[in-house]
Amino acid sequence: MKTTLTKKKYTEKALPGMKAELGIENLMAIPRIAKIVVNVGIGKILKDTKHVEEVVQALEAITGQKVVMTKARKAIAGFKTREGLEIGARVTLHGVKMWSFLDRLLNIALPRVRDFQGIPMSSVDQNGNCNIGIKDHSIFSEIVPEKVQHTACFQITIVTTARNKAEGESLFRLVGVPFESEESRKERSIK
Repeated sequence: MKTTLTKKKYTEKALPGMKAELGIENLMAIPRIAKIVVNVGIGKILKDTKHVEEVVQALEAITGQKVVMTKARKAIAGFKTREGLEIGARVTLHGVKMWSFLDRLLNIALPRVRDFQGIPMSSVDQNGNCNIGIKDHSIFSEIVPEKVQHTACFQITIVTTARNKAEGESLFRLVGVPFESEESRKERSIK
């Protein structure tokens, strides 16, 4: 198996960097990326079966893995959902597919986003996981923009074994996640 650029960066740069930065002696205690969950909600487009099918096919093309449909756990009249109604699609990536997807996300997809200023530091939660929202799925190279009828919004969650936010931020910074700079953070707060 070919090692991806992100996996190589993790083993060669992030592991020794976190060992020194966090003061962790045991290699097994160093935070690592456990899985990546890609989720899309289809509740708004539920009645349009072609649109739902297009979104599911796009998610399968992007991740290279079969999609699992998620169902509503309870009925909510305001959202017009019933218990057991399929309201989303999800893919959970591990191992080689996870590293391949992360490599494509960081090195190909995110640089293609128009006016990309970086991922906000607030996207790393208190457990050290990173949550990224993608507004247009056509930034992925697997999607042919001319064939896209409807755009879909994805939620990508990178789950780690970090114990807190500082460990998670350290891991993501050393792996090469493009966080926003201090200047762009100040500009965003002014607007």
